[in-house]
Amino acid sequence: MKNAPWHSRLALTLAVLLPIYFAVAALGTKFGLWGWRTGLLSLTVQAGPILLGIVALVALVSLIIALVRKPRKGWALSLIALLVPVGIFAVLGYIRSQSAEIPPIHDISTDVDTPPAFSEATMQARAASEANTLNDYTTPLGEIEMWASAEAPLANQSHAQIITASYPDLAPLPLGSASEADAVAAVAAAMEDMGFANVTADAGAGRVEGVAETFWFGFKDDVVARVAEGEIDFRSVSRVGVSDLGANAARIAKLREAVAARLNP
Repeated sequence: MKNAPWHSRLALTLAVLLPIYFAVAALGTKFGLWGWRTGLLSLTVQAGPILLGIVALVALVSLIIALVRKPRKGWALSLIALLVPVGIFAVLGYIRSQSAEIPPIHDISTDVDTPPAFSEATMQARAASEANTLNDYTTPLGEIEMWASAEAPLANQSHAQIITASYPDLAPLPLGSASEADAVAAVAAAMEDMGFANVTADAGAGRVEGVAETFWFGFKDDVVARVAEGEIDFRSVSRVGVSDLGANAARIAKLREAVAARLNP
């Protein structure tokens, strides 16, 4: 490292700083140093690719110089420096390709006709955090402000239609021989085990709520389960953003499985 040319050391230093930059952008959002639009949109989505490109260019130039100039020192450092932004680009490209198959919504429920309702306390918490508005499941997305620029066929589809088509495996969980009280307790225990915050259970209303939080950016999603008519319905809604990249549906599936394991050991 000490004998490597300065440009190879510079390229490697910049490459090492890249993951730190993205981590700071995410954790700064999580701990409230800046808003999610700054952390995710400005620092990550907009500035991130530019920084990746700059570091990749610096590393590529350094690699070429190291290979052309004798005694050809430092080329390994330059190559490593080049692989870092290229690798990050590859990961981001993969995530983007996968997200293209995921519907750009963030409100998912196992009951698309009458989604479980949140308590007044949760609605107040969402309002205080300036969370996304909860929309009617029957309204076409094109008629909702957030998706006003969406094109057909997405603009003509409602939440109910999109959820049914995109997540056909999501379904209510039958209680079987379990009582409603046992079901409420099982849901609350499953939420606690999954690391949800502010888990509250109202056996009388047959409702259990909790808040899920992502590790990096600290994005919060509100989750509610409704125990009624011999089954449990689940709903998970992101507070911010447009697309949840499938996170809410995946969470519901995991929660449903955890509850089922408790009701039918």
